[in-house]
Amino acid sequence: MATRKSYVILGLGIFGSTIAAKLSSYDYEVIAIDKDLSCVDRISDIVTQAIRADFTDIEQLRQIGVSDCDVAVVATGSHLEESVLAVMNLKELGIPYVVAKAKNKKYMNILTKIGADRVIRPEKEMGERVAKQLVSNDIIDLIDIDDEFSIVEIKCPTKWVSHSLKEMNLRAAFGINVLGIRKNPTEHLSISPSADYILETSDQLLVIADTKIFETIESINKL
Repeated sequence: MATRKSYVILGLGIFGSTIAAKLSSYDYEVIAIDKDLSCVDRISDIVTQAIRADFTDIEQLRQIGVSDCDVAVVATGSHLEESVLAVMNLKELGIPYVVAKAKNKKYMNILTKIGADRVIRPEKEMGERVAKQLVSNDIIDLIDIDDEFSIVEIKCPTKWVSHSLKEMNLRAAFGINVLGIRKNPTEHLSISPSADYILETSDQLLVIADTKIFETIESINKL
């Protein structure tokens, strides 16, 4: 049986503390680190360990036992020097996967070059996500997998109602693969629906598709 991953979160602002709390809610081992004692105290009852430390100091990280973690998140994106030192320290300690937050494209490029496995810009990514949702009332939620594909939860278009998935042939018609169907907003998602399933008005579809399908109002209105 595979060992569950352990995580270390460096920086406990809103972004970092939210990640730490969510991972803890999934019952993962989480070490949360910040220089600000008030941030540490705020999350101490939620995570496995909450520690006041300077994560730009590799010796402090080594003493905490950060090198035993599988994934690290550098959640302080405003101060480039701190983020750079944190990423470099984590890589030197042998952390397999390092995620770093960046406030702009310049920071993003630098953090990528020094070894971060993934760099995110939360405000930009959330802004794009919300914008895509706003252009159509049919989009409930959207996650970009990469530059080419998105996973989207959409309301069942009216002209699809009373037709089977096989009949609609969405893969051929729109390049869409249906991953699951939710009968209504309060029900659990049913994964891998049968091709003979007849679509209903209240259905919400979880689909994966080429991002370009959802980039314009014209494309979305074709659904």
